[in-house]
Amino acid sequence: MLQIERRAALRPLVGMFAVLLTTPAVALAQGRYLDHAGLTAELRAIASASAAVSLSSIGTTIEGREIWVLELADPGGAPPADRPAVLVVGNLAGDHLVGSSHAIEIARYLTAGGDEARAVLADQAVYIVPRLNPDGAERMFESVRAGRRGNARPFDDDNDGRIDEDGPDDLNGDGYITVMRVPDANGTYMIDPDDPRLMKKADPRAGESGTHTIYWEGVDANGDGFIAEDGPGGVDLDRNFQHAYPYYAAHAGPHMVSENESRALMDFVIAHRNIGAILTFGHTDNLVTAPSASGELADPATLDLVSYAGVPNEEALERGVYPRSSRGGFGFGFGFGGGAGELRGAQPGRDNDPESGRRPSTTVHGDDIEYFKAASEAYREITGIERVGVNREAEGAFFQYGYFQFGVPSFSTQGWALPETDDEEEAPGGSGDRSFDARLLAGLGGAGIEVFAPWTTYAHPTLGDVEIGGFLPYVTRNPPATELAELERRHGEFVVRLAGMLPRVRIVGTEVTSHDGDVFTVEVEIENAGYLPTSLQHGVVSRAVQPTTVQIQIDPGDVITGGTKTMQIRQLAGSGSRERFTWVIRGRAGSQVEIRVRSQKGGSDSATVTLR
Repeated sequence: MLQIERRAALRPLVGMFAVLLTTPAVALAQGRYLDHAGLTAELRAIASASAAVSLSSIGTTIEGREIWVLELADPGGAPPADRPAVLVVGNLAGDHLVGSSHAIEIARYLTAGGDEARAVLADQAVYIVPRLNPDGAERMFESVRAGRRGNARPFDDDNDGRIDEDGPDDLNGDGYITVMRVPDANGTYMIDPDDPRLMKKADPRAGESGTHTIYWEGVDANGDGFIAEDGPGGVDLDRNFQHAYPYYAAHAGPHMVSENESRALMDFVIAHRNIGAILTFGHTDNLVTAPSASGELADPATLDLVSYAGVPNEEALERGVYPRSSRGGFGFGFGFGGGAGELRGAQPGRDNDPESGRRPSTTVHGDDIEYFKAASEAYREITGIERVGVNREAEGAFFQYGYFQFGVPSFSTQGWALPETDDEEEAPGGSGDRSFDARLLAGLGGAGIEVFAPWTTYAHPTLGDVEIGGFLPYVTRNPPATELAELERRHGEFVVRLAGMLPRVRIVGTEVTSHDGDVFTVEVEIENAGYLPTSLQHGVVSRAVQPTTVQIQIDPGDVITGGTKTMQIRQLAGSGSRERFTWVIRGRAGSQVEIRVRSQKGGSDSATVTLR
């Protein structure tokens, strides 16, 4: 049940709980990124300052923190639930605090009083969940920063029957969890000759030999042969939703929507079918780079050094899994056997006959691509962001659910730009043959951002002399606070633009023709004044969006011909597209009849005609 805190008479608390980081990442915060107490105070201040804002809790986390939502809509007029609405969700990943910072300032922008913002709040609604993962976000403010994305759910990452017993350790005491590069004649990786800070996979075809193995910073605390494979928490919430869900993958949770946080958001969305567009701030982008002509998302771009550190622990994920026998059945016992690989759960389209029924869509419908491109163009124009940093593959992401299951245009972006360097091409993907690690290091480092902990020697208790260093957690996921003010204003502008794209149905004309014997022809013309159609084509295909209904308010038995009392439009295009409806009815001359139109994503309207 929603716990409402509506416009309490609180004094503004802006900035009182902002946290100033004093470690080498001081440039990341500068008092602008907020812990949960600070976030709560900011939200209460926003709600208390405007009659258009209410603050509610949609649930609580395992650690007891509230999951807040702001509802923004001017009082008066249609109830907010009957208006076209935009949903903004930030901080799904615990290490992405820029998302919650943007979300808060979007609310401030909308209530600041600009003409376009006032128009949005007068006719539409905006829902903002600024921090879906408050437990994960709170880890940024700990003395040792590990860059954890997941929530606080205790989870047996290595499937050995023990929980959170072997996590990473800050061995060198620098306040960060980074990685270890360990000399290993049988190793897979080598020091990058172009930048000795980085590592690359050795290519024997080019005469290269591996010299190192990469591990997360830590020790084998439980003596199982793996290092730092089962740390505290948690479930990555943007891997926990019900489209392209990565069954039994690391950090995806025990099943879809398994978490308090994801369940709270799903319950809210299902209860608010008026949501016509979704904007999330996360680690996957489909906004700076719109889907391709075939509906595909841009290729992922992730840190090699981070992925290399995860390789030694990959086998730990297979513990407790039945191996598949060579004949396709299952062997007995546990282990890593089987030339045919392991099965970790239902894998639609992988483990079953691909011809047995229609497979779920994974690409944007061809008829919808132009709408995604239009939003992308508007986003780049307003924010100035032309390329992003880390862009991971989407699996079980909330924005995927928003489009493929909920049926509305749904967007995800990091909310800030990767700085360009002088030697890079202008294309969003970066330049030449340089690795993504090198481009990220050059872009952030060239902008004066401390992003990399230099390698330092450490005497490891079991591995001998190793080097500890690597990309600093959080810094590659969040911009310095000095960039926030302008970024936040521009994202407020974009949300206003996105709200202006929503469908908006209205009655633009009526006509009554009298016939003999109290018989009348009633005609009505409906228009969609918004840019978006009343349903995207995928919303039609998936039947996720209800048809727009046009209804004449008379007894059904008084409809003679021309249509039923209630008629439907499966999809009405935007940009002023119209459709005309006609009824021949019985009625008393001089009486009035109401006609109503309702669109699930485009609002409602009514008109009254006099029979004469």
